[in-house]
Amino acid sequence: MVDNRYATALVIACVLSLLATVYLSVAVGTQHWYQYISPSVRGEANVSELRSLHEEFMTGEFDEKTYSDTLFRLNGTVGLWWRCVLVPASAHWYREPGAKLELECRNFTLPEQFTPKYKEPGNHNSGEDMLRTYLWRCQFLLPLVSLGLVVLAGLTGFFACLCRSLTPTLCIGVLHLLAGLCTLATVCCYLAGMDLLHRASMLPDKVDGSLGWSLYLALISSPLHMMAAALLVWAARSHSQNYYRMTAYRVA
Repeated sequence: MVDNRYATALVIACVLSLLATVYLSVAVGTQHWYQYISPSVRGEANVSELRSLHEEFMTGEFDEKTYSDTLFRLNGTVGLWWRCVLVPASAHWYREPGAKLELECRNFTLPEQFTPKYKEPGNHNSGEDMLRTYLWRCQFLLPLVSLGLVVLAGLTGFFACLCRSLTPTLCIGVLHLLAGLCTLATVCCYLAGMDLLHRASMLPDKVDGSLGWSLYLALISSPLHMMAAALLVWAARSHSQNYYRMTAYRVA
């Protein structure tokens, strides 16, 4: 028989875990981790340059310097798996005032996720930047590890329910704690990587960058996982202590 306090803690922990997993899944699958606000384009020369950048962005080979410059100039957004630019839907670029804008995206393929970063983006002769390279790989791998830990915790909890046992609850709490730490590490790696990129590639004049809502979703999911972990660990420890007390009382 499970005490009402433990049952309530387990239900709240399940709700928090579900919310955190949904938030993290949405964050991983969307591109609004970091966004740039670019100034309006004036002059035929600038229009031609931006059209060329856009075409290279959509159809060219993967190059960090090229896609970064395009993101800077075309109100770009970049996430863990996607990079997008905001361009006019009309073929006549920026010639129509108030033209409707549409978002065009490309995904980072698996080989691109493991492509080395260089000290000077786009310059392969400048030497590999090990810190940026591994920060990028960590920000790509850690959220997958986090989601995997939550799935493992869910399967463990499912089988624990079938067995009507609270014994695995402590293990489930530890898995949630690790998932929260992985998510927090993902956000830290992403922010550090973007800061290093902006030091290597200076933003053009009048271009501003800001954090997007996808990053905030990931940031929110981390403490939710940790709160779920705290409730699960508390329930497991308290139930275990009460069980041993009852056993000792009966023996006595």
